Amino acid sequence: MSATQAGPRQLLLALDHAESFAREDFLRGPSNAAALTLIDRWPDWPDRIVALTGPEGSGKSHLAAIWAEAAGARVLAAKLLEHGDLPAALATGALVLEDLEFAGLDERALFHLINLAREQGAYVLITSRSPLTTFPVVIRDLASRLRAVPGVALAAPEDALLRSLIVKLAADRQLAVDEALVNYLINRIERSFVGARAAVARLDEEAMRQHRPLTRALAAELFREP
Repeated sequence: MSATQAGPRQLLLALDHAESFAREDFLRGPSNAAALTLIDRWPDWPDRIVALTGPEGSGKSHLAAIWAEAAGARVLAAKLLEHGDLPAALATGALVLEDLEFAGLDERALFHLINLAREQGAYVLITSRSPLTTFPVVIRDLASRLRAVPGVALAAPEDALLRSLIVKLAADRQLAVDEALVNYLINRIERSFVGARAAVARLDEEAMRQHRPLTRALAAELFREP
């Protein structure tokens, strides 16, 4: 690595590479095509309240950010639902309710939010790792409302999407990766956006530490099968 290369690379590493949630940075594939289509169709939705479900790292937060930008939506973490100012949360007529899970759920607060959104004609996008219909809620009217929410599921990225993602994440760090390295990684890392991001970051940091180029050999040292 030359001296001219070392300076910018070290600076980039220090900046911690903030992730872009812009529409143009979302990589489309079969695993997320239906969800992306739903976001792009807004406000032509099947209902004013819809849900995106899928495993961690499948792209839900990125899609929610794209929609929030387009709709002028506020974002409320579901874990803060109980303590949130719900009228204020719906003040713009659009809300992302992020990471809704049954564990720790305040059923009354969620019931109130859904009813208030219906009364005001507000749009609500809910993200969750689990389908809302699987929540074993006690409030029967809430259960019926959750069953009525249309949902689109995302899956873990397929090989082609995972390859594109690794290449993009590397390019964001001004790194070049060859096909051999990418093929090696997709067979050994967690098959998710989170896994790909962590793998590229780990490779970047280790290459910097050892003053080595990013190669399949370096990846083999870091991601050996147990």
